[in-house]
Amino acid sequence: MSILYDEGQEAIANESARILEARVNKARQLELLEMVGEYDETFWHTAVEQGWTALAIGEEYGGLGLGLVELGLVAQAAGAIISGAPFLTSGYGVAHAIETLGTDEIRANWLPGLAAGQFRAAVCFAENNSPLPMRPLVSSSEDRLSGRKPAVTGGIKADLALVYASIDGGPALVLAPLDATRRTAVASFDNSRLFADIDFDGTPCHLLVSGEDARRLALDVLARMAVVTAHEQVGGAQTLLTTARDYALTRKAFGQPIGAFQSVKHRIAELYGQLEIARANCINAASKAGQEGFLVAAADARLSATEAYDTAARDCVQIHGGIGVTWEQGLHLHMRRTRSLASEQGNMLFWEDLLVDELTGVAA
Repeated sequence: MSILYDEGQEAIANESARILEARVNKARQLELLEMVGEYDETFWHTAVEQGWTALAIGEEYGGLGLGLVELGLVAQAAGAIISGAPFLTSGYGVAHAIETLGTDEIRANWLPGLAAGQFRAAVCFAENNSPLPMRPLVSSSEDRLSGRKPAVTGGIKADLALVYASIDGGPALVLAPLDATRRTAVASFDNSRLFADIDFDGTPCHLLVSGEDARRLALDVLARMAVVTAHEQVGGAQTLLTTARDYALTRKAFGQPIGAFQSVKHRIAELYGQLEIARANCINAASKAGQEGFLVAAADARLSATEAYDTAARDCVQIHGGIGVTWEQGLHLHMRRTRSLASEQGNMLFWEDLLVDELTGVAA
């Protein structure tokens, strides 16, 4: 695929950005920082109304039959306005697993609802600081799940979970409705991510796959979600770059715009380079979904986008000086989001290790 979007993809990018800019406001995001277990319903209703929840789901299940490239463009627009709900990413991961390995009955039960935004989904993989543990502590026996998954993104409001568990000593991927589980909201510095500890106590579940195939599919789901998150990070970094540039052109010191000083202009120029590298990596990774080399491309996108967003959040605050740390300015919204996104789907160390393993052939 070219690193340039086609006309239809450009239309998706422009329209999603236009709609979100008109409907989502900073004041609501600031409120959510102090509210545990709540999310931006305006954003989520917009996502459902615009069909973004259906983008990457097959047409036979009420979806639009598009792919990761188009979903990434929407995620990029969502990142630019600091979207107040995590379900576009996790819903895509769960839907992909169901489409890949679900029975006809499971697909019919869940995919139309996910496409219509009727159901919200969460991915429960991580345990003990590992995004994909070798031996999950949550176990499944006779179609029942037992154990705890900590700090699950979207967990407090999700209706369905894709769970990485143990069966007979080996890994497995199972689907579990969450209506009968005990969930405890986890307060964080980015509460709109809806983190929750989920306790499974004999929770009914449906086995999708077990053994080495389970770990392979789980890693593929994690990589696909990481690519969506990388697009979201690129969107946030683009907003911060534009904000920093505009401020540097208008704020004056010693009789001239601060953008004229090398310490400022060099930071903005370096950030531009980081952003465009991350953007190209995101396009490359999205276009390779399901193909050879996808894991390497996903790791590249994840690492470069995390670095770009982290740098943009730090430098934008510093370029603004004292005003950059005020509540009203709202730059801390991006600072908080960059930290939460940096740990979802695995941190930098996880993706660096995976990249090295793939390039050296250790993973094979």
